Amino acid sequence: MEVAITITVILAILAGTCAGAFVSGIAGFAFALVALSFWVWWIDPHLLAPLAVFGSVIAQITSLGAVRRGFEWRRVMPFLIGGALGVPVGVWLLDYINLNAFRTTIGCVLVIYCSFLLFGRNARPVLFGGRFADGCVGVLGGIMGGLAGLTGPAPTLWCTLRGWDKDIQRCVFQTFNVAMQALALATYWIHGSLTTPVLKWFVLMLPALVVPAWMGARLYRHINEQLFRRLILVLLVVSGAVMLVSTALRRGA
Repeated sequence: MEVAITITVILAILAGTCAGAFVSGIAGFAFALVALSFWVWWIDPHLLAPLAVFGSVIAQITSLGAVRRGFEWRRVMPFLIGGALGVPVGVWLLDYINLNAFRTTIGCVLVIYCSFLLFGRNARPVLFGGRFADGCVGVLGGIMGGLAGLTGPAPTLWCTLRGWDKDIQRCVFQTFNVAMQALALATYWIHGSLTTPVLKWFVLMLPALVVPAWMGARLYRHINEQLFRRLILVLLVVSGAVMLVSTALRRGA
């Protein structure tokens, strides 16, 4: 019985890793959203966050080459600076904010607003604010990351609203996510969360990360601007819906 359970857990981790890496390779984010749908039924809850962060970092680093043409430090830096400032604020707010209410609010905003963008007419690009506005969105992403590990939604949605081409959009939010998640991994290491068993799972995941992420990045090159925009909005809507369902289940437990 013990062997069967072990094999099941290994297969669940590998399946979730492959699926999450492939989607991340296409979209530049959403590794955790996809992988956790496989993992949550089989894996110790204490392992979920480190595995999701590690998988997301490796998958995104693997696929960054797909958007190298859109890389511009002047666009990325305001987000990174803002995120670095926002993360400690989010951690500090943990003692003062109801996380269930926070996640419910973010989930509702993502589902309602992104659905409106998805099914409505294409809105005009948001042009105001310049780098200061970009930095403020980075701060918001950092705060959300410090509070609930939600670094991605704010910069991803903002890049879509900016109307930048798909390579620039993806380069900005993907670089931001890699930086924030690398910071999270460093925090796990400092706090002693990356134990020997966790590191063994990292080694197991690695081959299942690189190849699917590379394949997804190859497919990304054949996706046009309009399809990429719709894909991002669909993933944000799904992310918000998952947030609402998981929060409701947590409250009912």
